[in-house]
Amino acid sequence: MNNQFISLSSWPRAILHLDADAFFASCEQAIHPELKGRPVITGKERGIVAAASYEAKAKGVSRGVRLSDVKKLCPDAVILPSDYETYSLFSVRMFEILRRFSPDVEEYSIDEAFVDADRTQTTYHGSYESIAEKMRAVIKQELGITVSAGVSLSKVLAKIGSKHRKPDGLTMIPGRDIHLFLGNLPVEKVWGIGPNTAAYLGKHGIRTALEFAAKDEGFITKYLSKPYQEIWHELNGRSVYPVTTETKSSYQSISKARTFTPPSTDESFVFAQLSKNLENACIKARRYHLAANRLIVFLRQQDYQSTGAELKLTRPTAFPSELYALLREGFRKLYLPATPYRQTGVVLSGLVAESGIQYGLFEDTAKIAKMAKIYESIDELSRKYGKHASSTGQPAHEAPGAARRRTGRRAGAERRSVQGGEQTAAAGLPMLHIKV
Repeated sequence: MNNQFISLSSWPRAILHLDADAFFASCEQAIHPELKGRPVITGKERGIVAAASYEAKAKGVSRGVRLSDVKKLCPDAVILPSDYETYSLFSVRMFEILRRFSPDVEEYSIDEAFVDADRTQTTYHGSYESIAEKMRAVIKQELGITVSAGVSLSKVLAKIGSKHRKPDGLTMIPGRDIHLFLGNLPVEKVWGIGPNTAAYLGKHGIRTALEFAAKDEGFITKYLSKPYQEIWHELNGRSVYPVTTETKSSYQSISKARTFTPPSTDESFVFAQLSKNLENACIKARRYHLAANRLIVFLRQQDYQSTGAELKLTRPTAFPSELYALLREGFRKLYLPATPYRQTGVVLSGLVAESGIQYGLFEDTAKIAKMAKIYESIDELSRKYGKHASSTGQPAHEAPGAARRRTGRRAGAERRSVQGGEQTAAAGLPMLHIKV
């Protein structure tokens, strides 16, 4: 094969890869404009860096660094707890923007997508480059975050392009220029090639992506398995991986947890965090038009001991207002006064399509329909302005202990031994089973 160029045709087709820049930190900066230009770090609840803005990266902060070391590297860093539900909403809105341009959008991860650029030209007339720039501009204008993009003949090449000029960059890799981008690229930087494969290729004298792409097909089929043969084709401008447009539309369960620092013994505060878990889980369930048959509640103490309760519902629902009473009941079963807690969480399980819910003969279906309309409005506001734009007026932050004291019940008296009882597969928690 000729190393001067790999593909004779510059644009037999085009795939775009879009990658949001420092996504979690950028979402925080978009929500809080006063943080623009400042070093922002998320992951306070974990004690390590989950994401860092480019201002923080410029000072040596990288993912996985302990927060105790961050202040040495970047004394003026703004350290925030991760808000994954908000990041998820930004992600949904970003993908919605991309679908205005092309119906073929693959949601590769929360902050990455592949787009069939050929389909964009049926809606937006212009070059691939001008359409890609328009996409980036709309995302920046509507969401307040920047994205980097690569456009090329295959997914692997498009991903190389999106990494080439970060942040806020666009790189076009036409067929005739592929060799220019592969010549100095270490083979381990190619999507899908890990350190072990890179070391194996190194034994055959292959150290760059271009050296790998330039090998003849006989060598590739003799020494490498199918996944690496496919990468070789992709590097040569032959598209093997299609843009997969199916989005995840169903779940068996939905879980939301919240870790807070420092741990708290405040009963009202801990219950408030649990209420937020419930709201966020229900938001996601409604997004996929699902409703839960069971609600699992769990609390994790400072020493990492966890307890949980499973509550069975009389009817599937994804409306928090119908679940708060059950949430309090589960909380009362688990909460130990004066015990420091570091995490709360809920799991919605036994999910079914909301369209298939069967209502009882004596249920007030008119009231349920009105409630559905209210939550539709709340969800629409959340999609447009973020999940904190509205909140239900339920008394979620009332300390359940107050109700417990009024009835003369104590937390210790409510607990039962669960030795040998059922445990959840996901969390491994001892469970109390309560039918409500």
